[in-house]
Amino acid sequence: MASPRVLSAIIAIILALGMVCLGGWYFTLGVALMVYLGQLEYFQLCRAKGMAPAAKTTLAVSQLILVTATLSPTLADAVVPVAGTCICFYLLFQPKLATIADISASILGLFYGGYLPSYWVRLRSLGQAEVSNLPLNGFLPLSWDDWQALPPGLTTMLIAFGCIWAADIGAYVFGKLFGKTRLSAISPKKTVEGAVLGVLGSVAVGTIGSWLLRWPGFPLTGMALGLIIGIASLLGDLTESMMKRDAGVKDSGQLIPGHGGILDRADSYVFTAPLVYYFVTLLLPLLPA
Repeated sequence: MASPRVLSAIIAIILALGMVCLGGWYFTLGVALMVYLGQLEYFQLCRAKGMAPAAKTTLAVSQLILVTATLSPTLADAVVPVAGTCICFYLLFQPKLATIADISASILGLFYGGYLPSYWVRLRSLGQAEVSNLPLNGFLPLSWDDWQALPPGLTTMLIAFGCIWAADIGAYVFGKLFGKTRLSAISPKKTVEGAVLGVLGSVAVGTIGSWLLRWPGFPLTGMALGLIIGIASLLGDLTESMMKRDAGVKDSGQLIPGHGGILDRADSYVFTAPLVYYFVTLLLPLLPA
């Protein structure tokens, strides 16, 4: 399975980087597809536990959140309570009486599978309108020599992705080489040594990124971002492992050869998105240049 695993990973990275570079509606379309497929896997886990969530309604309103995040990022938060109301309204009028578990699973599907990923759309849209040179608000980078000339949403996302990859790869490699202490019963293969070194890898990438972007407070801001991403990606991984363990399955799906499902590959990105977005939009502007 080594060859299919490596090949599918390379294809996934190329597609992801292509989406990120283009931005605009191209990126939104890619995220929308991943959200849709990821939520299908999530609801399959819920059904394995005997729940009957409002899957179709949640899928629809989650796509609405992504569209709103593209058109008006600040308005996306206002769509969430309306979306939750629609989900509860649907469950109230089902022939079979809905349970607390059905409602909870549906709202978590909205929050975990739709709302949190919408922050990647918001992050990528930063500075995009000013430099867009393609239809559908897309952007084609003509040069990578000066990162300051690129939209901040693009450069920040590339750094964030680099931190996540460093954390995942570092935890896997160093865990295999030096791991002795089990991190959690949720995921027996994860070790404390691997987790710590993975987070340190994320910190290193964040520090390099803050130097490239000349962030205020360098290198502390880059180190802080790398630390936040490293921890959040680990928590995302463990959260998805907890759901799979409760549902009694090894993988969330079989869509990606050698890797499992969408959730198995995107779990590290879920909790990371809002933290990175607010780090660059709320914290960085407060620091002196």
